[in-house]
Amino acid sequence: MDKRIKKKLDTVHQHLQLLRQQLAGVKRQQDEAGEVERLTKQIADLEEEAQKLKASGGK
Repeated sequence: MDKRIKKKLDTVHQHLQLLRQQLAGVKRQQDEAGEVERLTKQIADLEEEAQKLKASGGK
């Protein structure tokens, strides 16, 4: 895995961690309708991107 892919993967993981923390807070508070779904979709998209990066880096 080259440095560029590794750096991008690290950035994706950091963003995922932040989104998961936000999701936990939103689930406790439940102020805004649709916020849980929005965060869940963002997390799923980033996890998919991380999988693609891992797959491309392993070649």
